[in-house]
Amino acid sequence: MGIVKISDPMHESLRIASQALSRSINAQAEHWMRIGMLAELHPQLSHSEICQLLIRAEQDGGLDLAALTGRGATAARSGAKAAAKVRA
Repeated sequence: MGIVKISDPMHESLRIASQALSRSINAQAEHWMRIGMLAELHPQLSHSEICQLLIRAEQDGGLDLAALTGRGATAARSGAKAAAKVRA
């Protein structure tokens, strides 16, 4: 866990989005970071496909960021499988 410095306009956007979506500001920031990270790691996936990937990962026991970021051979294979399932 750590502290991330963000601009005032970004904080205001987080505050508005978090209220609209019934999330804490931290939960909203984490959601946006997760979506952005997955978009960079899997540029071939649309936002909708990334959301499907997140939902399937949760149904399978939770999102394994190590798998999706390629940390570890076994993790990389399961991350690739999750991305392939979305495209299927």
